[in-house]
Amino acid sequence: MDLKQYFEDTKGIGILATADAEGKVDAAVYARPNIMEDDSLAFIMRDRLTHHNLQSNPYATYLFVEKGPGYKGKRLFLKKEREEQDTELLASLRKRQYLNEKEESKFLVFFKIEKELPLIGDGSS
Repeated sequence: MDLKQYFEDTKGIGILATADAEGKVDAAVYARPNIMEDDSLAFIMRDRLTHHNLQSNPYATYLFVEKGPGYKGKRLFLKKEREEQDTELLASLRKRQYLNEKEESKFLVFFKIEKELPLIGDGSS
């Protein structure tokens, strides 16, 4: 199954982990990524700690735990390629808008997948 289909069909919870230039780590709950036509991943984010970390360190890891019994899911090792701010593409990808949401800039951050592993193990079995 390709990643686009996987994330459309699979429910679960995602964690995006980043680190700043000094190596201080952050992890945050993130929705399933948008899989773009060029096979890059894109996340919508506000200008908070995760976005700040990506300005000085382009590497991140996305851990996705599938809903259900056991420990199934994916680990995606990512490298930031580019980002855009408050674009029409970003607006078209938003799935929810909250009534009391503050008007603040949002970023669409694109990543290349450098490595994909299962949630548990090294993927060799």
